[in-house]
Amino acid sequence: MSDNELLIPASQIDASAINARTRRGRIQMLLLLLACASPVIASYFAYYVIKPAGGKTNLGTLVYPAQDFNVAWLEAPVKGKWTLLIARPAGECQIKDEKCIEALFLMRQTRVAMGRESGRLQLIWVNTDGKPVDPEVIKIYDEKVAGLKVVAAPSDPKLKAEFEAWLNKEGAGQQIQLIDPSPAKMMHFPVTNSPKEFSSMKKDLEKLLKLNHKGENL
Repeated sequence: MSDNELLIPASQIDASAINARTRRGRIQMLLLLLACASPVIASYFAYYVIKPAGGKTNLGTLVYPAQDFNVAWLEAPVKGKWTLLIARPAGECQIKDEKCIEALFLMRQTRVAMGRESGRLQLIWVNTDGKPVDPEVIKIYDEKVAGLKVVAAPSDPKLKAEFEAWLNKEGAGQQIQLIDPSPAKMMHFPVTNSPKEFSSMKKDLEKLLKLNHKGENL
């Protein structure tokens, strides 16, 4: 110890050492958090900062900031997966209802078109009125054939109100919602029967899954 250090009270030396350890601990914690969040950060950075293709998507509307999804809303595994979600009343989604069937068809075909990446994308239909699903619809769009899970809307009034607010934010309630693995809504797509727009939706999803490697293989 130098003569100068001998002149410094021991309490001040102890305090400096504690402060240094605290700073090191905070830096280590920050680095750990950044490492865990890096895949999600990378995909958002690519879209919002680098802005590929002039900052435009092919079809979907980017949601910024992303809207967190509460896993308590639905009895379906959403965290850790890429999810395309729609909400429709089963009573109004009959085989003859073109608008509803178009949404189901678009989701199914998009997942099929993802090829070997299709296992990272799940499809969820939230049945908002609790009525039985048309047997003809189930025959074509059941989970085994089309990979479509039909789940009930939240029954708890508070959770139901929260889910509906999340669903309808920015007027996206009737659109197809894309939930990332974090989970949060980061994009929504219009329902379309245009082959060109279908191709554009596929390109948006391919780009996202390439940028963000998270998502369990279903």
